[in-house]
Amino acid sequence: TIAPTDAPVILTGESGTGKELIAHAIHHRSPRAEKPLVTINCAAIPDTLLESELFGHEKGAFTDAHSSRAGKFEAAGAGTIFLDEITEMRLETQAKLLRVIQERSYEKLGSNETRSMDARIIAATNRDLEEMVRQGSFRSDLYYRLSVICLRLPPLRKRKEDISLLADLFLEEFADKYRKPARRLDERVSRFFDSHDWPGNVRELRNCIERAVIYCSGETIEVDHLPEQYRMLSPAENRLESIYASITREIILEALQKTNGNRGQAAELLNMSRRTLYSKMKKLGLG
Repeated sequence: TIAPTDAPVILTGESGTGKELIAHAIHHRSPRAEKPLVTINCAAIPDTLLESELFGHEKGAFTDAHSSRAGKFEAAGAGTIFLDEITEMRLETQAKLLRVIQERSYEKLGSNETRSMDARIIAATNRDLEEMVRQGSFRSDLYYRLSVICLRLPPLRKRKEDISLLADLFLEEFADKYRKPARRLDERVSRFFDSHDWPGNVRELRNCIERAVIYCSGETIEVDHLPEQYRMLSPAENRLESIYASITREIILEALQKTNGNRGQAAELLNMSRRTLYSKMKKLGLG
């Protein structure tokens, strides 16, 4: 229903729920499917460089601009631009993005030449956008411009019926990729998968199965083939503190990596207070 339109889309949901996959699905089912789909992760690019990445720059626009460079809007053309983790964009850049959406035009940094913008915009975040608008950390006018369509992706724990389907899909994918004979899950593994909460969502399930396939030499994935933090689990034990701590550790390390070690930004990314993050890090031996 959404794909054939030009309406902006915001995808929300926890990390690992498949927001980028949905963005690809929307693009490839749209009239723009033959045009580029350009992705930019706003959390992975320093604030000072994000504008240049989006709009491009001319030679000499700033100190290190030794040559002219096209931005993501120019690269997308009449295709789709996917702004992942858009809530990491600072307010000044949000204002410039709003102007591009309203006027359908932009200028490269260091240029007075106005260029037209014809790309469809899909944005995504794992944070509570409405709350950020109330707090003033995300512009309300940009939010309303982008949220013509707002899709909320539920976490995997709230769509348990998808677990076995996804597991079968990933099992086939990685068995083919690594040329392994693995074709099925042991009954104990299936029961565990169905009962586990999957805090890392689809990404966690995919990584779990990839690792299991690599270590499996037969046709059946056994408990011993699962990553170490799952091996001693039975369905009744899947809430053990040791497993929760192991998964929490991975999620915190990923957040710190995304924010270049900035604990304050990592706490925001994880939707928790700094005090809670520091307490968890201390408990997990992360300093």
